[in-house]
Amino acid sequence: MLHALYLLGIAAFAASGVLAAHRANMDPFGGLVLAFAASISGGTLRDLILDRHPLYWTHDWVLLVLIGSVAVATMLYLRRRELPHRALMVVDAVGLAVVTVIGARAAIDAHVTPVAVLILAVLTGVTGEVVRDVLCGEFPPLLLREEVYATAALAGALSYLGLHWAAVPDTANIVVSAGLVFALRMTAIFRDLHLPRLQRTTA
Repeated sequence: MLHALYLLGIAAFAASGVLAAHRANMDPFGGLVLAFAASISGGTLRDLILDRHPLYWTHDWVLLVLIGSVAVATMLYLRRRELPHRALMVVDAVGLAVVTVIGARAAIDAHVTPVAVLILAVLTGVTGEVVRDVLCGEFPPLLLREEVYATAALAGALSYLGLHWAAVPDTANIVVSAGLVFALRMTAIFRDLHLPRLQRTTA
């Protein structure tokens, strides 16, 4: 199940990269670049921090074919249909939910401290979005615009770690924790919830 969810998360981020490129009026090559950047950036950063070599995507041809195929399919879809409202945020939420849990699992398997598990899980989940937004010229990235994004990833990472300590079966843990991330992100999107801004206190 974990591998299937892993592929789902990668596919979701690949589609989100193309949707972001479409919104930014990029050409097909730009769509491919953003698809790959959004899909592999988080896992690459995680593996570099954990000193895991070779990087996971360099020897997984199925993963690379999946990203390319999803990117092309999404571009073909967008040539025939309008970009659905909020489609980018919904697809991105799927990727965030799944990849955050994958990051938590990888960090636990690496026997790092609990705090490091949380940090690595959040970094794995959000890095692809940050790279995608920067390449699209969006400043600040979605992550830093009062959005319930990294907060949702952190909640999912805490859930996964806590349920792991409680010896909950991994399949149930994955479903609950990824579901929590997705539910929090969707609630924030459709209820227009935002984190408070940092404001200067006036006398």
